[in-house]
Amino acid sequence: MPDLRRLLPSSNALFVFESAARNGNFTRAAAELNVTQPAVSRMLSRFESHLGVRLFERDAKGAVLTQEGEALYRRIADGFRSIEAGLRDLEQRRGGLETVTLSVSSAFTTHWLMPRIDRFQRLFPRVDLRFQLIAGSLRGPVDNVDLGMRFIGKDEVGAQGVLLMKELMVPVCSPSYRLQGANGEARDDGNTIIHLTDTPADWAGDDPSFETGRHGPPKSLNFSDYAVVVQAALLGQGIAFGWLTVVSSALISGTLVPASQTLTHGQRLCILHGPANRPERPVVREIRDWIVAEMRRDVEAVDRLYPQLGLLAASY
Repeated sequence: MPDLRRLLPSSNALFVFESAARNGNFTRAAAELNVTQPAVSRMLSRFESHLGVRLFERDAKGAVLTQEGEALYRRIADGFRSIEAGLRDLEQRRGGLETVTLSVSSAFTTHWLMPRIDRFQRLFPRVDLRFQLIAGSLRGPVDNVDLGMRFIGKDEVGAQGVLLMKELMVPVCSPSYRLQGANGEARDDGNTIIHLTDTPADWAGDDPSFETGRHGPPKSLNFSDYAVVVQAALLGQGIAFGWLTVVSSALISGTLVPASQTLTHGQRLCILHGPANRPERPVVREIRDWIVAEMRRDVEAVDRLYPQLGLLAASY
């Protein structure tokens, strides 16, 4: 890294800058690094002089990053996190464990993975599984993890992407919610539609004939976390738009049932892939293949329970 050495007055400058930027205060950074406050101030002044830009605005309350300082801090913080993850990975490998980090939705983790986590741990006893959780829609880059789940367009699949299934959704509710309408108990009530806030709000308009026996005007609940959307449906609070990659386990167990016999086809694919700049370790490949196989079993099981949906034929 000859260019990096040329750009830095000292490798310590990175540690001092990162600590000062994170703490927003030179005194706290000095205490963290076990040096004096003047030493921190001198190092940062030297760093700024070497770069030819001002990184901090100093005042009596502390130090505030400039625009240039903020941009540099984001890059350095990302780099430090990546280095720390690599060192921890080496440390755990020495102890016989391998850390694998997944970038997935909180809903997938809560409602699909947790019901089978015992099975996962029996199959992968030496894996320390960690998560980068996403509350809303699965999008954005896959960085600083081993494996990510994303919904992408059909023309966006890269060489490292493995198809989990096509994007398929079905309205779901709890058996008790459907029964209350079917037996006339809630006939005059309207359906409560449970929305994820960063998805189109009019999906229910595509399927007005929910099979819940409720004929009143509809109501709505809105959440920014899809795990809560599904949990509300499980608790009998209404009808949720069920992505099969999340609700398949609940459909198999019977804790959720279809509120309609209509399967909605999205325009995207659900894929699993790792960062382009990180080679795929064998254990990551094994976990990826396990998720794909488990999802395939779920699709086949839901298809047997509800053949009228045509799920298996539509999934791949």
